[in-house]
Amino acid sequence: MKAATAKSAPRMSDDAVKAKTGKTWKEWFTILDKAGAKKMTHQEIVKLLNSKHDVGPWWCQMVTVTYEQQSGMRQNHERPDGFQISVSRTLNVPLAKLFKSFENESTRNEWLGEDGLEVRKATVNKSMRVTWKDKKTSLEVNFYPKDAAKSQVVVQHSKLPTAAAATRMKGYWTKALDRLRASLDVT
Repeated sequence: MKAATAKSAPRMSDDAVKAKTGKTWKEWFTILDKAGAKKMTHQEIVKLLNSKHDVGPWWCQMVTVTYEQQSGMRQNHERPDGFQISVSRTLNVPLAKLFKSFENESTRNEWLGEDGLEVRKATVNKSMRVTWKDKKTSLEVNFYPKDAAKSQVVVQHSKLPTAAAATRMKGYWTKALDRLRASLDVT
């Protein structure tokens, strides 16, 4: 069992979880505690929710992850392959210009200040899959149009080894995307 961390409130409200599953967080946590979920794997909890309580796939994951976080079995941002964070920004630039700021290595180095990134796959104006400079962690970068002159970028950094690394990289990407905004925004 992982070391417990300070609990944060579930990301989804009681009203939302009850509307979709028929139960509040407290009710789910009581059911799972009585079923011995603290000694179960993630997959076993999901199977229990699906088979015995008829919870759909997405909600099985939501209830299981929230239970694991609240009971100290999983830390915030933790996934089976490490920790994962995401940071997004909406910028006052056309989608193509935002995409090029990531795609073009010299432009990217100007605002990011890093080199050694390996772009594994890119779909123009939609997404990029990147190996980070440590050659161990991965980036998924998604681009969304908001209107003709406004777009959004979401950077998801995965396979981070520790909660501390996740916190550090969340701060890093927050600052990096602020630098990007400063370099591109025209208003």
